[in-house]
Amino acid sequence: MNEISTIEPLVKARNVHKSFADLEVLRGIDLDVAPGEVVVVLGPSGSGKSTFLRCINHLESINQGSIEVDGEQIGYRLHKDRLLQLSNQAIALQRRKIGMVFQQFNLYPHMTALQNIIEAPVGVHGESRKAATENALRLLERVGLSIKADNYPRQLSGGQQQRVAIARALAIKPKLMLFDEPTSALDPELVGEVLATMRDLANQGLTMIVVTHEIGFAREAADRVVFMDGGKVVEQGKPEDVIGNPQHPRTRSFLSRYI
Repeated sequence: MNEISTIEPLVKARNVHKSFADLEVLRGIDLDVAPGEVVVVLGPSGSGKSTFLRCINHLESINQGSIEVDGEQIGYRLHKDRLLQLSNQAIALQRRKIGMVFQQFNLYPHMTALQNIIEAPVGVHGESRKAATENALRLLERVGLSIKADNYPRQLSGGQQQRVAIARALAIKPKLMLFDEPTSALDPELVGEVLATMRDLANQGLTMIVVTHEIGFAREAADRVVFMDGGKVVEQGKPEDVIGNPQHPRTRSFLSRYI
């Protein structure tokens, strides 16, 4: 578990609101994440966890509030007290700071593991193929898959595919990693290998926000646990406090199903 820095937060969310038509999904989220901190977000389905994660990366636009990553407001610029959306090109540049791993692996089926990892660095960010390949091979070794570089997704287990997806997200050298229920699509026996990879990343000081139902991972790897319900942050604190001694009735009710 990492020591938390007292310097400026890497992620700063203020009064974040998000609605889909008449459905209000986020109702005023305030959250800071320090550099090197691992934050695990827990909560029932429909609580807004994944939507909030997608807003950080501007895969969803927000209706109100602001989200800053590394001192830069994501997706918008402030002009005369109004938020104006940035161009797609400007948003793409901002996303270079943020890696994201989804529930589904989303690997290109016609590309090998190695080709999947170098696609964005070479095709989007203009990195040389040689440098991208060398980095990709290091990343495959980092996630324990160096012997699978030339395998296609169909030749990999679900856990291996998700570890390739993690390596792919790391290939852009992000300052922040977002994980949206990365083990939910896996068979139970494959969950452990992905969580082990994520624990290694946490131990190496990578800033991470993880949406998951894996209470054991939250207890072991998180610096802070955030519990969301009804589009709001209901409770947050150290894992031993939120998981071991929750104060809010909704948190206690949710955790009673897992502990």
